Amino acid sequence: MKRVTATLKGSLYTASVCTALLVAICTPALAQDTTFYSVSYIEAKPSARTQAVALLKGYRESIRRDDSNIKLELFEQAERAGHFVIVETWRTAAAFDNRAGMRKQLEDQFDSMRTSGWDTRPYKTLSVASGPAEATNKSVYVISHVDVTPDPKIAGMLTALATASRLEDGNIRFDVLLHTMRSNHFEVIETWKSEKALENHANAPHTKKYRDDIQSALGSPLDERVYKVIE
Repeated sequence: MKRVTATLKGSLYTASVCTALLVAICTPALAQDTTFYSVSYIEAKPSARTQAVALLKGYRESIRRDDSNIKLELFEQAERAGHFVIVETWRTAAAFDNRAGMRKQLEDQFDSMRTSGWDTRPYKTLSVASGPAEATNKSVYVISHVDVTPDPKIAGMLTALATASRLEDGNIRFDVLLHTMRSNHFEVIETWKSEKALENHANAPHTKKYRDDIQSALGSPLDERVYKVIE
């Protein structure tokens, strides 16, 4: 009986090992995230705002025809007409580079109306997740540039903040992007259901902890700005 039991255990062990090997061989490795993000800041004369918005919308429509583009979002700073942010999401950096001619054309068309230079920054995914809620005309958008002294703990702090913030009742989006060449530069893109939801987030324990923890590492004041979306 003991010999039969030992034989049975051995057979089960062998089967388990074989199954594990088959899973390891047959399961493909997780694909590397090649998503590329470009965040551009540009300011236009208030008197030229209407023309500037039309140019940006035209650029957006042209880019959206490219299958390699995931999305292109346009934002304007609240209560500061003509202060724009363009957030582009591409499948790869190469796909973004292939449209350099279109961006150059936009920059040339903008030249006579701009009051700042083009500030374009390349990013990759640090923590990005889509939520179930959809933005409405009451939604509030916050875009922040986080510049810190080099510290490997900062990425973890921002990831923890994003994870906790997405669980808040009023959150629609909380994305954290990491600069492709500077590991101490981040972009945070948030969407909240309302101004009250944003206020509640600012008072949340995890938000206060993040602000306290990151304060000593900031290379410049925390640059958080409220925006409205350009449809």
